[in-house]
Amino acid sequence: MGRGKLYSSRVVNIADLRRLASRRAPQVVFDYLDGGAEAEITLRENIRAFEKVTFRPRQAVAFATCDLSVRVLGSEIAFPAILAPVGYSRMMHAGGEVAAARAAGAAGTIYALSTISGHRLENVKAATSGPAWYQLYLVGGREAAEGAMERARQAGFSALVITVDTPVAGMRERDPRNGMKELLSGRVWRKIPFLPQVLSRPAWLTGFLLDGGLPKLENIILPGQGPMPLTDVTAALARSALTWADLRWIRQIWSGPIVVKGILLAEDARRAVDEGAAAIVVSNHGGRQLDSVSPTIRALPKVLAAVGGQVEVLMDGGVRRGSDIVKALAIGARAVLVGRAYAYGLAAAGQAGVQRALELLREDVERTLRLLGCSSVKELDRSYVEYPCDWENRP
Repeated sequence: MGRGKLYSSRVVNIADLRRLASRRAPQVVFDYLDGGAEAEITLRENIRAFEKVTFRPRQAVAFATCDLSVRVLGSEIAFPAILAPVGYSRMMHAGGEVAAARAAGAAGTIYALSTISGHRLENVKAATSGPAWYQLYLVGGREAAEGAMERARQAGFSALVITVDTPVAGMRERDPRNGMKELLSGRVWRKIPFLPQVLSRPAWLTGFLLDGGLPKLENIILPGQGPMPLTDVTAALARSALTWADLRWIRQIWSGPIVVKGILLAEDARRAVDEGAAAIVVSNHGGRQLDSVSPTIRALPKVLAAVGGQVEVLMDGGVRRGSDIVKALAIGARAVLVGRAYAYGLAAAGQAGVQRALELLREDVERTLRLLGCSSVKELDRSYVEYPCDWENRP
């Protein structure tokens, strides 16, 4: 799809990019991106919970410019939305992580690279003009993780993201229905029932084949074997559950800041601070792990109260509009991470789609600030919003 079409009246919000992604990507790829765990309750509630936060605008206020910049872990970014780690990005579009990183740099923000990535981390870092973080799973064991951390350090990644909510992969029911396992690793005869969905997306299929087909996981180097095959990830996750003891070991190897992602409870937030986290991401993995947990915007006030300003607090989950970002910052988040919001753009149109997603969100944030009568994201506080009082009552 041409960049011009992304600026047409067809693409005015993230939902429009989602619709275009569903038309370009095979169902198995789109549903991997779009779906959640089990009954997808948390997936839906992450979005719906933002509706419970209402604005308190100041009227008859005018100013020439809006300052959208914010400092996160020592990096000044132009816009308070960070691109979250999204696995299998190269399946969504051949440009994958490289295209997304390049778009993040152009927008003046941070790109966080998933361990489950098809492009080499060195190439991803080289693609962005902005800061980059590396998200680490212990898939492949400690030796493979140590190698990845050293490569990330040498490449210039400024922070390490440790995701703590994946002792096993969540049950994402769309994936087995669509034949994800069979298409990735099954015998030829087992793929046959699922091939029509791939053949019905010729543009995606052409790009996939020209890119060489299934990529290997270039940042998980198994000793004596080389890059891990893409098909080994689910089983490997179950063998590599991360604990607080692992975090202490990681701190001995990684000298830069550590971001702990996947926190929902006050006690876990305090433990992350005690274990040396420089920042916390309030996250339920986009509703893709344990279903029926708290939506992240609802969990945010309790986590903020628990850490008492000792570390920076970020959040992700359910962010589809710039007004969602403003609500999170007004409650107290330093910035947000966006995953699906930009990945829809990636699946729809590669780098141009990611750029359009970020432009839409940025425009939304500035428009919301102006309507609030607030000239800077740094001035946002809880006086600009109202939300249910029970969000703060329980520990």
